[in-house]
This record gives sequence, structure tokens and C-alpha cells, in this order.
Amino acid sequence: MRFDREIARDTSLTATKTDFGDLPDWDLTDLYPAPDAAELRVDLEALEKKTASFAADYQGKLADLDAAAMLECIRRYEQIDILAGRIMSYAGLRYYQNTTDAARAKLLSDLQAKITDFTAPLVFFSLEFNRIPDETYNAVFTAPDGPARYRPVFDRMRTMRPYQLSDELETFLHDNSVVGAAAWNRLFDETMAGLEFDVDGETLQLEAVLTLLTDHDRAKREAAARALAKVFGKNVKLFARVHNTLAKEKAVEDKWRKMPTPQHARHLSNHVEPEVVEALRNAVTTAYPRISHRYYALKAKWLGLEKLQVWDRNAPLPTETPKTVGWEEAKATVLDAYAGFSPKLAELAEPFFNRGWIDAAVKPGKAPGAFAHPTVTTVHPYVMLNYLGKPRDVMTLAHELGHGVHQRLAAEQGELLASTPLTLAETASVFGEMLTFRKLLAETTDPAQKKALLAGKVEDMINTVVRQISFYDFEVRLHAARAEGELTPDDINAIWMEVAHESLGPAFEFMPGYETFWSYVPHFVHSPFYVYAYAFGDGLVNALYAAYEAAPEGFQQKYFDMLAAGGSKHHKELLSPFGLDASDPAFWDKGLSMIEGFIDELEAMEI
Repeated sequence: MRFDREIARDTSLTATKTDFGDLPDWDLTDLYPAPDAAELRVDLEALEKKTASFAADYQGKLADLDAAAMLECIRRYEQIDILAGRIMSYAGLRYYQNTTDAARAKLLSDLQAKITDFTAPLVFFSLEFNRIPDETYNAVFTAPDGPARYRPVFDRMRTMRPYQLSDELETFLHDNSVVGAAAWNRLFDETMAGLEFDVDGETLQLEAVLTLLTDHDRAKREAAARALAKVFGKNVKLFARVHNTLAKEKAVEDKWRKMPTPQHARHLSNHVEPEVVEALRNAVTTAYPRISHRYYALKAKWLGLEKLQVWDRNAPLPTETPKTVGWEEAKATVLDAYAGFSPKLAELAEPFFNRGWIDAAVKPGKAPGAFAHPTVTTVHPYVMLNYLGKPRDVMTLAHELGHGVHQRLAAEQGELLASTPLTLAETASVFGEMLTFRKLLAETTDPAQKKALLAGKVEDMINTVVRQISFYDFEVRLHAARAEGELTPDDINAIWMEVAHESLGPAFEFMPGYETFWSYVPHFVHSPFYVYAYAFGDGLVNALYAAYEAAPEGFQQKYFDMLAAGGSKHHKELLSPFGLDASDPAFWDKGLSMIEGFIDELEAMEI
């Protein structure tokens, strides 16, 4: 990690003044000083030269390299990966700060096109690597002077062997990516960022309207929901076109690769067995009546309603005191919770606040939602929030900082091994939320506030587990239906409502217009079948936290070791020190039982 420039530059950091305090803005100069910086131009030139020389030195020769030469080859490949990642991280982060800025969009598009061209000579690498005979591969990757530590990366790469196309077709797909999925992703992002919603005469962007769905005033929640439905309805044909095109494009590629299912490629990239994901999915859908249906029946009773509307799903309890959380309080809450687990965890999170690693304020054109982007292992992660002072925003901060800490620890593995499969990428984020929740719960003495806090946690867990698995089911059904032909907006709407009825249960009555709410979920567009990773992470963390409570001695070091492993180990190997096994169907029931236990507590409070 490089800290010299950040420390020297602390005094010049910028912030956005809001009602919640001075919210930090990103300082991207650790990547590049400016979009026209000489450093960026030099790195682009270096990337072009390094990819060309790499191809000249190794194309057609990989199977003949001895262990030492293979190690040198992989190290050179890793340096190319860092250069390309640094450039695209800078362009992407600037773009997400203001997706409606034409200059930022142009920079991202231009750099994406250049890097696609520059890296085209590298397409041979994985294709040729996968043709190395097993005997040769095993000998090279077990030699003492060879690339043994990189073997997990290439074991994962070689799982694609049965689905690999010809060199010419793989090169075509690489070159075509700029005008294929990437272009449709950009259309979705720019359209979504440009949407405006009229809520009681006030013009708002998406993030602010979604936040109103958690307002204490039911009339405001309803107005927000109806504004969302109105705008989504006006744009539903465009969003249907995006989904139709991307699903068909994926189906075509999957057909050529002979992928058994649309979701199989995601399982391969996550290094998780399809049967493990199916066990998770089945455990959650079977638990719908015991978890979401039961909880929402309770919530309807608390709100004094015969039926819940969609704008009541995330409503605060009537007994909950409305609260705005200032930025400094949010920061202190999360850092204190982290420190309570381990001072090291808080130390790893601290730089995000004072070195320009967080962009927190809601701004015109800024992408909605929140994320932690790892950039490259030679720099540091950046966290994006849309902070509006809600208690849930504090949990979002805890969540994204968990990602950031995880990414910092995993960076020690180096560029190729640092990336954690999506199934484990949510571990530290959800664990960070759990630490923050447990701290707040322990400090809350007022019964009404304790109930509200517990209910809020249950809702967060339902949103993470039940909602995300219902999203996964939606995608599975959408892709299956698209395989039969073009889908109209009404077709997609019907699939959405089908999974909504199943997952939310009989406590809900759905307003006209809710059927279009699939249209704003970015994961369906950017990362097909990503969503089960949230449920995987929540279930895993629930089991981890139970192990922590049962045997806290030595847990912290095992936890840090797991995060620092990045993508260097399979989930079985990572969970083994804790006595856990995600391939055991009973594993998921352990996680779900924690949610049921919280609902039991809430029901007991009614007596």
C-alpha cells in the first residue's frame, strides 16, 4: 500500500456541504492527477507496448515454458493487468461521479475502446494456456521455482476449457465487447441517472425517491412509489429492449460455448458448484413462509393495516422516533463497532474517511446506489455512497467499508490472486453490518427503539436473503422465457409479479405500476445472476457470527486470514478453520435460523 502521497495531500481534500455535515468527495489523484495528465498518457503508451511484446514473446510458446519461465510470464501478465485496471478504474470512477457529463462519458468510452484494442493481442493467453496438457501443467505448477502460488487463478481459468471457442471467435468477442454489452450497460446507466421524478411538485432523482420509501409519513412513501411507477412505466419499453438484447446476446454466446444453463458461467467465475447455489436457493424459497411471510404479517399488524402496500415494505415502525444521522455520528458509530471487534479492523477503515477514498453526497448525475471499487492492488479501494442521513445509510456505510477493508487485506495477494469470488465478496461487508447492528442493539435500552432496531435488522436481512434470491429466480425465469422468443414489457412484468407474490406473501397488495420495478435493478444489466452472492454472503456471515459468539478466542485472526486470502483459496478451504461447510444443505438453515430467531424475539415483544 502506498501512503506517502495521501498523507502529503490531506489538507487539500474536498467535501460537499449538506444538512448531514461535510460529506467527503473522492480524491482520484492516487490514480491520476487529471484526465489529461502526462502520467495517464505514459501508462497508455506503456500498456500498448507491454501487450505487444508479451504476445511476441509468448504466443505459441506457453506449453514449452519451464517453471521459472512460466513464473516470469505470469508476473509480466500481472503487470499488464495492473496498468489496464488502473486506467479503467480512473475513467470509471470519474464517470460514476457524474454520468450525465459528456466529457466524462467520452473519456470512459475512448479509454475502453483503446484498452480493448491494446489488449486484443492477449486473447491468446487463456486460450493457449487451457490447451497445455494436464501433465505439463501439473509439473510446472508444482515445481519449487515456479508459479505454484498462482495455481488457484489458473485452476479457475481451466474450468472454462470445455466452453472455450476458437481463437478467432474469442478474439471477435473481445473486440465486439465495446459495442455489445458495454454499450447497453452505458445506455442503462445514463438513462437511469437522467430520470427525474415529480414527488408532490418537487423534482427528484432516483436515489432521493427511493429514500422516501423509508419515510415516516405514509403519504410521502405512497407519493414516492407512485412517482417511481409513473416514470418506470414511461421508460419500460427502453428497459425491456435492454434486457431482451442482453439476455439474447448472452444466450447466443452460451449456445456457442455449450453452457448448460444461463447461470453456469456465473457459477464458474464464482468458483462455486451449481448444487451449492441450488441448495441455497431451495433453502431460502422453502423458508419464505417462515421468514418473510411471517414478518410482513407482523408488520401489517404494527402499522394497523389489513394489507401492506409496496410503500410499506421498508417503512419505519410507528413507535420509531424519526432520526437523521449526521456524517460524523455515522463515522463514529461504524468505527467504534469495528474497533469493538478488533482495533485492526478500525485502523484499516480509518483512511477511507480522511484520505479522499469515499464519495458520500448525493449529486446531480451521480450514479445511484453504493459500492466499493478495489481499483488495483498497487493503489487502494474507493467507496461510493449516496448518503442522506437515514439510519439505513449508516448500515450501508458499514457494509461498503467492510468491502473496502476486505479489498485492502486481499491486495497483499497481488493483482491476480486478490479478487475474491462473488460468493465470498460479501462476507466482510455483511459482517461489518452485523457488528454495527450488534453494537447499536447492545447500547439501546428503550424497548420501543430496541424493537425498531431489531425490526430494521430483520428487514435488512430479508432484503439481503429473500429479496435477492427472488431476484435470482426472476433472472432464471426471464432468461428461460427469452430463450422462447422476444419478451414484451408485459411478459417481463408478469415474471416480476410472480416472484413478488411468492417471496413477499399474502400480507401484500400490489399497486398498479409495481410490475415495472424490475427495471431499475442494475445487477440484472451489469452482472447477470450476481444477486445470489448477497444471500450467500448473509447466510455465511450468520454462520460465522454464530461461530464467533460460540468461540471468540482466536476468531479475529482466523477472520483476518480469511479476508487476506482473497481469491487464493476455495470457499471450503476458507471456511474449514471455522468448522463450516457451505456444501452442506444444513449450513444454510443455520443462517436462516438466525433471522427466524430475531422474528421470534419480535413476536415475544407483542405478548
